[in-house]
Amino acid sequence: MSKKFNLSPDDIALFKSTIGHTKKLKQDTVVHKPIKHSQRYVTSQKLTQEKMNTEFYFSDDYQPLLQDDPIRYSREDADPYEVKKLRQGFYEPEFFLDLHGLTQQEAKKEIAALITACLNENAHCACIMYGHGKNILKKQTPMWLAQHPRIICFHQAPKEFGGNAALLVLFDIDTIRN
Repeated sequence: MSKKFNLSPDDIALFKSTIGHTKKLKQDTVVHKPIKHSQRYVTSQKLTQEKMNTEFYFSDDYQPLLQDDPIRYSREDADPYEVKKLRQGFYEPEFFLDLHGLTQQEAKKEIAALITACLNENAHCACIMYGHGKNILKKQTPMWLAQHPRIICFHQAPKEFGGNAALLVLFDIDTIRN
C-alpha cells in the first residue's frame, strides 16, 4: 500500500546542488555474537542469587546501635571522618531511591535492589528517601542498612537531598566480592 515518493527532475537537481559533492560512507557496523541460552541463564541466576543474598541481611528483629537526631551510623572499622563527609555534602549520590507509598516488605526489596545496583555499578553513594509519614520506614530503613556488610556508613541527608526525610548511604565497593 505504500506509494513511491517521486520527485521532479528539477527538485532532484536542486537537492544535488545544495548537498554538493558527497562521499559514500563505508559500513562500519559491528555485529555481536548472540549470547548462548546457557550464558543468559547463568547470568540471570547469578543476579537473582545476589539479590537474594542482599535481602538476606535484613532482619526486622535486629536492633543495631544507631545514633539519633540526626540519624547516623558508622561501621566499627570505618574511618570516623566518612560520616562527617556525608553530613557536609562531600559525597554526591549517584543513585536515588524513593520509598514513598511502599510497604515494609516492598521497601526492603527495593533497598536490596539498590544495594545490588550500586555495588554492580561501583557507585560510592546513594540517597534513600523515605519521607515523613508515620515514621515506620524512617525507623526501619537505618536498621536494615546497618546490617549489610558492604555499607560503610550512612547519615541523615543534607537539605538538598531530602533533609530528615532521607539518608545518604556510603558503600564499600573496594572489597573483593565472593
